[in-house]
Amino acid sequence: MAEEMTVANKQKLVSDLKVVVADAEELLRATAGAAGEKAGELRERLGVKLRDAKERLADAEAALVDKTKAAARATDDFVHEQPWKAVGVAAALGLALGVLIGRR
Repeated sequence: MAEEMTVANKQKLVSDLKVVVADAEELLRATAGAAGEKAGELRERLGVKLRDAKERLADAEAALVDKTKAAARATDDFVHEQPWKAVGVAAALGLALGVLIGRR
């Protein structure tokens, strides 16, 4: 089941990944004084993976912003090209929402 993620889900994912990266960086700084060859190698590998994750996260965030802007532009173009259809759709959605809220 390959369902597309909603914009809100993508934003939440980006936010969560930022928290994970920040926590990993803090852990890396906290263990900077740990001695031993294995600890040094582990810190180095973790540092490389963190840099890669930050780059991918920045790319994902930029793509999300671009898609959001494109959707907003498409909506704006539609409203400017066909204002009465947009008004009709908005009225229908408002009516449906009002009926649903009124039932509670």
